[in-house]
Amino acid sequence: MTKDVIALTPKMPDTWTLLAGLYAGGPGLDVSSTHDGAVIQLCTPGGRPLVCVEAPLLVQVPGEAERLLGVRPANGDGPYWWTEARASTATPGAERLAGSVIGRLTALLGGITWPAGAATTGVVHITGTEDPTVTAHPMPSAHSAVDVLTDTTAVVLADRPVIALTSWLSDILRTVATTERSLQIVTPPHVRLSLPLRTALTGAPNRWVVQDPDCGYYDGLSGAVLRWQDGTFAPAPTAGTAHAESGEPPVAEAFSGPALTSERQLIVSFRTLHEPDTNLVLGRALRTAWTTLTGSPPAGWSTAEPINLPWSEGQLTALARDRAPEPTQLLAVGHPNRPALATTRITRTTAGVAEDTVLTLGYNADESPPLDALEPLARALVTDHGLTAMLASLRRARRDLSVPPHFEAPPIPLSLTLGARDVRDIGLAHARRPPVNLQPSQLGPPSYPALHYSLGDGTNAQAWTTFQHLMDHLNRS
Repeated sequence: MTKDVIALTPKMPDTWTLLAGLYAGGPGLDVSSTHDGAVIQLCTPGGRPLVCVEAPLLVQVPGEAERLLGVRPANGDGPYWWTEARASTATPGAERLAGSVIGRLTALLGGITWPAGAATTGVVHITGTEDPTVTAHPMPSAHSAVDVLTDTTAVVLADRPVIALTSWLSDILRTVATTERSLQIVTPPHVRLSLPLRTALTGAPNRWVVQDPDCGYYDGLSGAVLRWQDGTFAPAPTAGTAHAESGEPPVAEAFSGPALTSERQLIVSFRTLHEPDTNLVLGRALRTAWTTLTGSPPAGWSTAEPINLPWSEGQLTALARDRAPEPTQLLAVGHPNRPALATTRITRTTAGVAEDTVLTLGYNADESPPLDALEPLARALVTDHGLTAMLASLRRARRDLSVPPHFEAPPIPLSLTLGARDVRDIGLAHARRPPVNLQPSQLGPPSYPALHYSLGDGTNAQAWTTFQHLMDHLNRS
């Protein structure tokens, strides 16, 4: 298992500070770098990585340390530097070595360490590190945070309050895709996922594996009981069990009992389409949605977590243009007093430049989600941002938007908006007269209208039946 130690410092760790940290293991260890110098490794003389130190990241967005680590930086909402060290517990003493590397940074620069109490400043002597019966096989072009590598699977063992879609996990995801492997993240049962990471792990072949004292392991997103079989975690065999007849894997008891919550999440998914113009500025539709639903624009954006850059449509547009024609995946976060997260995928299509966005907002039981703002939002996106479709839904789930390893009821649809292009293709007369008791609102100019269907208030699961009947009708055009 890898053990993470993180420094949150008000000053940037410069070269000399990092060197002081790297000398935590004394002169007998080797130093190497990977990922074009973005990761520094302390290794045994035989080349086995002991501690990996990521390049420091300047976080300029308030609330990220609280959201992901449950701690507040020493300088409050001011910018701070986030430096991670990961130690492999395959070698005794490596975790103490990581703590000393990070402890030296905070001793010189100030700030705090996560987890509390992990930091030291003494020299950690690593002895007996080379096992002649074990050979290190680093994953090609991937991060040394991979704990187990087989022909089919890369396994990462992690233990943080919230496992996020960090830059190194994003890199592992890209690498496993190119090597035709899956990524499986193994965690204790108290760990949660961030929404962006949950989205990245959804569907085969990647998996969130939760350790459970009763059944051993289960899938944190589906609840299926898992076993380590042929170099990967896979659903437990059903032969000889109560599930043998159906062929469905058994579901872990820890997953199937939902944690009752009165907190809610409002989920708004929409696609906008733009002409590929040199003056095109991306991110404006997301800002419109965020401002309409929360009263303020996004606080920050990035391509990974922690989300570290102040919101800038110009900067994210420049990044997407530099990456074109390849797609660009972006993350955005709101201010701490209103939990909100969004993922946006920017792609070039034959019809233009598409932005596919999922915006999720969290509410306490005594807070009312702004359901009456959905139709005005749809109108604004239709009028000013080339909306092609929007689906809004409501679910009972955590206000902080993290994902626990137990069952959560699916969201209930609130409204569907069809952009003018789809209405034209379906036919206005047909789209306005569905075989259910719905009276869509017409948005945009009468000559080229969009339609907005209100499906309910998110409290009645019957809205799914209404939604399905509506979609069946629209697809028969």
